[in-house]
Amino acid sequence: MGRLGDLCGNLRARGERPLVPFLTAGFPDDARCRAALRGVRDAGCSLVEIGVPFSDPVADGPVIQAASQQALARGMTPPQALELAAWASAELGLAVALMGYLNPVLRQGEAVFAAAAAAAGAVGVIVPDLPLEEAGSLRAELAARQVDLVSLVAPTTGPERLGRAAAASSGFLYLVSVAGVTGAATGAGDGLENYVARVRAACSLPLYVGFGVGTPAQAARVTACADGVIVGSALLRRLGTAADAGQAQALARDFCGELRAAMAPGPKAGGKDRHE
Repeated sequence: MGRLGDLCGNLRARGERPLVPFLTAGFPDDARCRAALRGVRDAGCSLVEIGVPFSDPVADGPVIQAASQQALARGMTPPQALELAAWASAELGLAVALMGYLNPVLRQGEAVFAAAAAAAGAVGVIVPDLPLEEAGSLRAELAARQVDLVSLVAPTTGPERLGRAAAASSGFLYLVSVAGVTGAATGAGDGLENYVARVRAACSLPLYVGFGVGTPAQAARVTACADGVIVGSALLRRLGTAADAGQAQALARDFCGELRAAMAPGPKAGGKDRHE
């Protein structure tokens, strides 16, 4: 288990259920992106996902696709995304999980990428288009540097594959809440609680739910049954309206703060064991 696993395990041991914001590196621009990272830190988030823009982000919906295209048009590159991750780690004290697609990793070389990710201070890596059956070599390169490779599962994942994903993943297991792309759903799915319970029976790792989670009510519902909440499209949609860095920081702080408040312990309907 690497540094992400240690962090997520410690959070669960303390009864804390984190909000994990996703930000696309370089969106809306470098200054506003860095300001947004300050904002999520100000809201009390300790773990963030930084997306490395890619021209064909097959797992992402229109909001993140547009953010990636805008960042690429402004000149964002994988090395610059790693520099941003290093800055967020060193300057803001954030734990960073990198989310990126397989093609740039293979072009760079798995060992070179793993070394660069570790040097940037990343604690975890998520590669949504990397098949489970082909992940072994990258997982080993990252593990040798104490970086966890996070696996993703979906409501359609069958028992046998779910067991293999649970056994292979480290850090946390990423539960895609709906069949489809990010930001495409209006909620976490009618069968969320049963889905999380089914995965929990097969996996001892913390379970973090993403895709289609973007309101306080949805975040609270996820927190009632899972170990963490990942929010991306709803945050990026707000950041896209930021006129300057100051507004980007405030929007990120206020939105993440609102979600975390809904996730906090309290007598809310639908769950009695909620944590930040």
